[in-house]
Amino acid sequence: MDLLKQKILDEGEVYEGNILKVDGFLNHRIDIPFMREVAKEFHRLFKDDGVNKILTIESSGIAIGALVAQEFECPLVFAKKSKTKNIAGDVYTSKVESFTHGKTYDIIVSKRFLDENDRVLIVDDFLAIGNALNGLIKLVEDSGASIAGCGVVIEKGFQHGGDKLREKGVKVESLAIVESMNAEDGTVVFRS
Repeated sequence: MDLLKQKILDEGEVYEGNILKVDGFLNHRIDIPFMREVAKEFHRLFKDDGVNKILTIESSGIAIGALVAQEFECPLVFAKKSKTKNIAGDVYTSKVESFTHGKTYDIIVSKRFLDENDRVLIVDDFLAIGNALNGLIKLVEDSGASIAGCGVVIEKGFQHGGDKLREKGVKVESLAIVESMNAEDGTVVFRS
């Protein structure tokens, strides 16, 4: 998606440790008109896959997930990173190690919100080594639902998480795949 690539070049910042900071439009301050275009692109890519539920992980995935769910006219479910008092009953759970935060979370979804009748599109803001998506895929599999695919706004192709998912047969559509980035001069190179 050329519009997204240009937005990354114009507003993104590259930091040591393979960090691409895009918090000015994607995951801290959210550019809603721009993200609507992102959601429309996910709808275009997955519209023929029978999607009836969107799944993401808190917290950065919620905004894009909500806009994608609006495009599909279906519910959004987000995996929580800790069990709270308002989640009653049984839950699906999976462990996810966060690349950005350097922590491992037990993510959970109430069994009331995913079942064998669902065709799930998983969406997230970033894909690096694939921990979050693998954890979400496990939740979907445990529920008996089927996976339509994974939609990612920005994939760090050089960390190969997307490649490994594709090798497993998962449909992964990333709107921008970063092939390399350099913290010294701030350059970002995209996969063709």
